[in-house]
Amino acid sequence: QVQLVESGGGLVQAGGSLRLSCAASGRTFSSYAMGWFRQASGKERECVAAINWSGGNTYYADSVKGRFTISRDNAKNTVYLRMNSLKPEDTAVYYCAADRVIGWYTPTTAHEYDYWGQGTRVTVSS
Repeated sequence: QVQLVESGGGLVQAGGSLRLSCAASGRTFSSYAMGWFRQASGKERECVAAINWSGGNTYYADSVKGRFTISRDNAKNTVYLRMNSLKPEDTAVYYCAADRVIGWYTPTTAHEYDYWGQGTRVTVSS
């Protein structure tokens, strides 16, 4: 069982930056690939970034490439999402998720993930 707690959301102006954190419980964090998803009002949940267990492989949605950076610190059981050059269309609730998989694979669909955090809201004003 893994519990995930996100933090770092808030209100920011367009062009600004935020860093989201997701702290995981348990001693097997390094056995999990991690993903950041977002869900805007009236839209489906989408994967914006994912990272494999070691941090050596990452995935980014086209809409955030070059602006968002996912990273992890296995010693701290934490995954991060650095978001730069934020746009109003980035407004959403952001969730982190964990999938028990090792190797190079980075899951990018919601159904692949086993555990979810409660979400943190990001609002980007124009």
